[in-house]
Amino acid sequence: MLSRSSFTSLVVGVFAVYVAHTCWVMYGIVYTRPCPTAADGAAGGCVWPYLARRPKLQLSVYTTTRSSIGAESNIDLVLNVEDFDIESKFERTVNVSVPKKTRNNGTLYAFVFLHHAGILPWHDGKQVHIVSPLTTYMVPKPEEINLLTGESATQQIEAEKQTNALDEPVSHWRSRLTLNVMVEDFVFDGSSLPADVHRYMKMVQLGKTVHYLPILFIDQLSNRVKDLMVINRSTTELPLTVSYDKISLGKLRFWIHMQDAVYSLQQFGFSEKDADEVKGIFVDTNLYFLALTFFVAAFHLLFDFLAFKNDISFWKKKRSMIGMSTKAVLWRCFSTVVIFLFLLDEQTSLLVLIPAGIGAVIELWKVKKALKMTIRWQGLRPKFQFGAYNDSEKKTEEYDAQAMKYLSYLLYPLCIGGAGYSLLNVKYKSWYSWLINSFVNGVYAFGFLFMLPQLFVNYKMKSVAHLPWKAFTYKAFNTFIDDIFAFIITMPTSHRLACFRDDVVFLVYLYQRWLYPVDKSRVNEYGESYEEKSKKKSS
Repeated sequence: MLSRSSFTSLVVGVFAVYVAHTCWVMYGIVYTRPCPTAADGAAGGCVWPYLARRPKLQLSVYTTTRSSIGAESNIDLVLNVEDFDIESKFERTVNVSVPKKTRNNGTLYAFVFLHHAGILPWHDGKQVHIVSPLTTYMVPKPEEINLLTGESATQQIEAEKQTNALDEPVSHWRSRLTLNVMVEDFVFDGSSLPADVHRYMKMVQLGKTVHYLPILFIDQLSNRVKDLMVINRSTTELPLTVSYDKISLGKLRFWIHMQDAVYSLQQFGFSEKDADEVKGIFVDTNLYFLALTFFVAAFHLLFDFLAFKNDISFWKKKRSMIGMSTKAVLWRCFSTVVIFLFLLDEQTSLLVLIPAGIGAVIELWKVKKALKMTIRWQGLRPKFQFGAYNDSEKKTEEYDAQAMKYLSYLLYPLCIGGAGYSLLNVKYKSWYSWLINSFVNGVYAFGFLFMLPQLFVNYKMKSVAHLPWKAFTYKAFNTFIDDIFAFIITMPTSHRLACFRDDVVFLVYLYQRWLYPVDKSRVNEYGESYEEKSKKKSS
C-alpha cells in the first residue's frame, strides 16, 4: 500500500505528465508543417492557396428559414460587400426581417457567401459558403421585483403564471455574426492535411496544381448570452451586427478546437449559460494571458486536490478538539453551504459551482467530527449522540464562547440591518432569493469575523500547532490563484471580493505561526505531542 508521501508524489508526477502532454498537443495545433516540396517550386503533392492569385471578391449574407438552399428563392439579402478586402476589418449593423415561422419558435439561418465580384453565388463555381443559425433556444431569466411594494395579489398570480411559462425554453435572437477568413498564403502538404481545417477547405484543380479556396469561418465563440434577445410574436425586425476580421492559420486551428470543446460540453449537459462562461475565457482574454490561465487552472486543480486530501486526512485522524474553535468549524460549514446555495440560485458556472458543492459536503463531515457526533438508526428514524469533552477541550470552548460573545455585539446588528436594507432597496426574483442573498451577503461581508474565534483561541493558548498547516498551505496557494480567476471567470461581485478577503485572513495566520514558535510539548493537529511519541517509541 502506498504511503501518503508516495501517493502525493504520484499525483504530482501524473500532473506534470498531463501538463507536458497538453503543451505538446497545443504546439501541434498552433504549428502546421508546410509542404516540403513547396520551397523547391515543385507542385507535386502540395495544395496551394487560391488567395495568392489575388482574386476580386465579394461578400454576401442571406437569411432563410431553410437549412439548405439551391437557388435564390425564399431568401433575403441582408448584407452585400462589394470589392471585399480580406485584409480590412469592418463592423456593420443591419436590420433583418423576421419571418412568421421564426416568430413562432422557428429557426432562421444565415448563409454567408464569399464569391467572385459581379457573379451571383450560385453561378460561381469557385464560391465558398458557410451556414449559421441566427436563433437559439434558452430559458429566459426571470424578472426581478421589489418584494414589498412591487406587486399586488393579482399581479403576483400573473407573475407566478409567467414564471411557470418562463421555465420553457423560447427562441432567442443572436444579434452578432462574426466572420473570419484565413489570409496566410500557406502551402499545405496534400498527404497530411490537418483534420480540423480540412472540413472547412474546398479544393479546385487549376492546371496541374491543386488549390484550396478561401477558408471562411464563423466565430461561434463570440455568440454570448448577453447579446441574445428574446423573439416575441410581434417582432418584425431585429438588428444584426456583422463583423469581420482576418485570422491566422494557427489561431484558426486553435479556435476550431475550442469551438468543438464547447460543443462537447453542451452535449454532456452543460447549459447555454455554462458554455457561455467558457466562451468568455477564450473571447475576452488575450491569447498569451489565456495560456497563463491554462497553467493557473491546472495548478488550481492540483492544489484543490491536495488541500482536500490533507484536510480529510487531518480530520480523519483528529481525536481531540484542543485548540480548535468549534464555533469556527460550525460557521465555516454554514457559510460554505449558504455560498453553494447562493451560487446555485445565481446559476453560476459549473466551474465555480462543483468545487463549492464538494467543499460543502466536506465541511458537513467536519462538523460531525468536531461535535463528536454519532448517528444511530432506529428503524427509519435517526438518533444523534454527542461525545463528551475533556478538561482541556472545555478550556478551549471557554475561549471560543468568549470570542463569540464579543463578536455577536457587532455581527448580528450588521447582518440584520443589511438584510432590511436590501429588502427595501434591491429587487429579487423571490423571497427565497432574498433570504439566500441576505445570508450570503452576511457571509461575504462579515464572514471573516467568524474566523476571529480561532485567532483568539490561538492567542489565548499561545500556539498554532493544533492547526492543519499542510491543508492551510495548499488552500493559501489556491486563494492567490482565486485572485487571478476573479478577473477571468464571471461570478457574483461579492464572491469576487471574498477571494481577496481570504488573503488577509491567511496572512494573519502566518503572523501567528511566526509569533508562536513550535513547542514540542504541545499537542499537534492529531492530538499528540512530540514528547508523547518519543515515550511510546522508547517503551
